[in-house]
Amino acid sequence: MQTLLGPALPRHAETTVAAALEDTRVVLLNGARQCGKSTLVRLVAKDRDIEWRDLDTALTRRAALDDPDGFVDFPQPMVIDEIQRAPDLLLSIKARVDADPRPGRYLLTGSARVLGLRSLPDTLVGRMETIELWPFSQGEIDGAADRFVDAVFEHGDQLRHESAVPRAEYAERVVRGGFPEAIARTNDRRRRTFFNSYVGDLIARDVAQLSEIERTTEMRSLVQMLAARSGQLLSSATLSNELGLGASTVKRYLALLEEVYLIKRIPAWSRNISSRATTTPKLAFVDSGIAAHQVGADTRSLLRPTGQLGGLLEGFVLMELARQLTWSDEDVELFHYRTRDQVEVDAVLENRRGEVVGIEVKAASTVGPGDFRGLRHLAERLGDDFRAGIVLHTGQQTLPFGPKMLAMPISALWQTPAS
Repeated sequence: MQTLLGPALPRHAETTVAAALEDTRVVLLNGARQCGKSTLVRLVAKDRDIEWRDLDTALTRRAALDDPDGFVDFPQPMVIDEIQRAPDLLLSIKARVDADPRPGRYLLTGSARVLGLRSLPDTLVGRMETIELWPFSQGEIDGAADRFVDAVFEHGDQLRHESAVPRAEYAERVVRGGFPEAIARTNDRRRRTFFNSYVGDLIARDVAQLSEIERTTEMRSLVQMLAARSGQLLSSATLSNELGLGASTVKRYLALLEEVYLIKRIPAWSRNISSRATTTPKLAFVDSGIAAHQVGADTRSLLRPTGQLGGLLEGFVLMELARQLTWSDEDVELFHYRTRDQVEVDAVLENRRGEVVGIEVKAASTVGPGDFRGLRHLAERLGDDFRAGIVLHTGQQTLPFGPKMLAMPISALWQTPAS
């Protein structure tokens, strides 16, 4: 397994950002802190005459806050790094691009969902394209294809993939995660130091910027509790009871953690095929390495019979899918499905034509007919709209399990090429 990153490893989002600059006045690259936004922007900007302004620098930030109109008044295109530190700039940018509508005027980066900031004075609707950047996908790390979503909607149950990835390597990938800094640190202790600092700084700095919180200890306890629930339904009431916090406080904390890209809520899927479908979202950590660190898991402990590989691996798969949806040609949304009768499907992919691919995740190398229960439930109710049901597992072969049903190695997610 590759563990070292070069200084400018190609990102799938690079072509998307470059294309947006050709026809859109303002482009926002938004994503988790230290996921590689600034590096990507440098790759895009290397052959362009662009002014660079970094709002993490105190003097630059002060200038932006004191005179936002003057700060953005510049003849050449401008990069503004970490725009969430001075959101009032967006109103000044709006005035500038309305007066000068040339494309590619401003390339912004942000480490929070900027348009969700309560202090935001206005939006750039119709003037800005937002591109999300996640920590590295497994395909970006390995230099592999990362085109599973496109391939499964094209080929359905005819898709095949053989894998040489052993089960232990999946556990290693979960623990490593996708942050460039964590990938570059092959020493486990140094990697744990990074994860500790990352979560601590995120709560103390970014979360504090979005909303004043006085009891950071409770926020840290919530993060650890969420990590232990990776891949599970996200119940605010249950978290409220276990933490001894008010339900409104827990909901506010969850929104903040999602806003700074620490967690992602996977919405429940329903097409009124069952009145008993739950509407509760499912939880995934944006980075599996942080989730594993928060529960004290390493590769060895995950592989034990009592290890927590199942939930962490499901969250890992959900986020690999979420990353891939930002560059796939197929326009797809990601959901989960569960009924009150405990019939569930870990991931539901639905394209604009209403075609559905159901995915189950299993942390074992063998698959049986019972693992397809939820997928068959969906297939029976959707009929022709059901494209394929796939149980992703840690084995090495693709095997058919009846019409439209396949067992397939997890590595198909990043090793499957487009047609």
